[in-house]
Amino acid sequence: MTKYFLYISLSLLFLNSAFAKDVDIQEDINLSFVCDLEKKILKNSEYNYQTFLAKDLDDKDLDKFDIEAKKPETLLISGLSLFLSETEKLNVKIVNKDVVLFKAIDQKKNYSESGIINRKSGELVHEITRNVKSENSEKDISFYSCRKIDTNV
Repeated sequence: MTKYFLYISLSLLFLNSAFAKDVDIQEDINLSFVCDLEKKILKNSEYNYQTFLAKDLDDKDLDKFDIEAKKPETLLISGLSLFLSETEKLNVKIVNKDVVLFKAIDQKKNYSESGIINRKSGELVHEITRNVKSENSEKDISFYSCRKIDTNV
C-alpha cells in the first residue's frame, strides 16, 4: 500500500513540475507492454476513494499498451484509452530513462487523463478525472503491473 501511495505522490509531483515544462522527451523509445490490472480507486458520488481489487471489477487487463517517443516532442500512447490515443490532446509529455509521464485535457478542460509508468518495474498508474471544474469531480485511478513484449519479428 505504501508503494502505491508513493507512486501517486510521485505522479502528482511529476504532474506539478511538468506544467512548468510540458514537453521533455529525452529518449527515442518504442515499447509494448501487456498489463494486468491490480486495483482501482474510485472517487464519485457513491464512493469516496474506495479501493477495489481487480478480481472484484469487470475492468479488463491491457492486452497491448504501446508507447512510442521521438525526440524532441513526439509521444504516442495507444491501448490505454481512445482519448489518450489522440496525440494532439497530449499536453504533458515526459520521457526519460526511468519513467514515461503523460497528461491530456479535453478542450473544455472538464475531463483529463494522465498516466505514469516506471519503465524498469513496469508499474503503471492511470488516472481519469471527470467534471474537473465541478466540486463533485470524479476520479478513477487504476494500478497495473506491466511487462514488456518483445517486438522483434
